Amino acid sequence: MKTKNIVIVGVGGQGTLLAGKIIGTAAMESGYDVKVSEVHGMAQRGGSVITYVRYGDKISSPLIENGEADMLLAFEQMECLRWAHMLKKGGTALMNTQKIAPMPVIAGAAAYPDSVIQTIKDSGAKLITCDAVGIAAGLGNVKAVNVVLIGVAAKYSGLEKAVFVKTISETVKPEFVKLNLAAFEAGYAV
Repeated sequence: MKTKNIVIVGVGGQGTLLAGKIIGTAAMESGYDVKVSEVHGMAQRGGSVITYVRYGDKISSPLIENGEADMLLAFEQMECLRWAHMLKKGGTALMNTQKIAPMPVIAGAAAYPDSVIQTIKDSGAKLITCDAVGIAAGLGNVKAVNVVLIGVAAKYSGLEKAVFVKTISETVKPEFVKLNLAAFEAGYAV
């Protein structure tokens, strides 16, 4: 298999790290060499979080260079815009439509960009948007947003759907398996 490069971005508390763990584990369960790297930064204060997931026959480094990502999984619109340069030409941006204002916007020192979706489209990336918050809320728990987005990413990952179902079932707490599998299925259907 040709190496698959996935960049997962969001802000602290959105569940991006769990998403990276599940996607990486699913790739490993599928028999691939996997490398995962996380950068937390000011994550606990709502700052940017980025996770790299690479899998294929032989992976030497967990890092993904600018312009080399096959997929950008963005948990929030501005984070999608901030990290769009990571996508290779013709790459796929999977973007949650949620907007989370960063501190400069909250403080009134900056404005949240109003043209994120159009800017991503104009970049040449294949853009797939998802109201993961709405889907998760419809399932009864907005905290399942990350697993909705894992479902969207799974569809484009080149990995079997069943391996994600198994990985989710074995990774989340038993009392949340049913909810998370429903969230995964809803995301996979997007």
